[in-house]
Amino acid sequence: MKKILFFPALFILTLAAAGQGTDFTGTWALNSGKSKLNDQFTFAPKQIIVTQAANEINVEKHSSFQDQEFVTKDKYSLDGKECINPGFQDSQKKSTANWSEDKKTLKVVSKLPMGDGGEILITEVYKLDGGNMVIESASSSSFGEMAETMVYDKK
Repeated sequence: MKKILFFPALFILTLAAAGQGTDFTGTWALNSGKSKLNDQFTFAPKQIIVTQAANEINVEKHSSFQDQEFVTKDKYSLDGKECINPGFQDSQKKSTANWSEDKKTLKVVSKLPMGDGGEILITEVYKLDGGNMVIESASSSSFGEMAETMVYDKK
């Protein structure tokens, strides 16, 4: 009788775990040597802290720009629903996060309003490669396009 109950329970737990996707939880430090960053200007945060629970992921990015340190904190729902987080200069960043079919990569698409009435479209694809977290980032706006591959080591 115990075996009969054990196998269905194990199957349900396996399905629940598979539905959640890759777990990116941790504190991650930028590995510039492994990354493919733009020469003149990069959006790559120096450190990223990720906490992930059942249906949400929190991403805290520690960056610097012109010798000014700043932190951005974003919370994304992992069910594809639109999320609103603070953007630049009191704007709102609207994002959706969706798992790949195999649940190994997470794609976050964000739209930020610009002062000229346009918007910046940012696509970030998170994945694990060995012991590293890799973020493939692409952005486009009226100022042009930019793409980087950021590699992070777990601390």
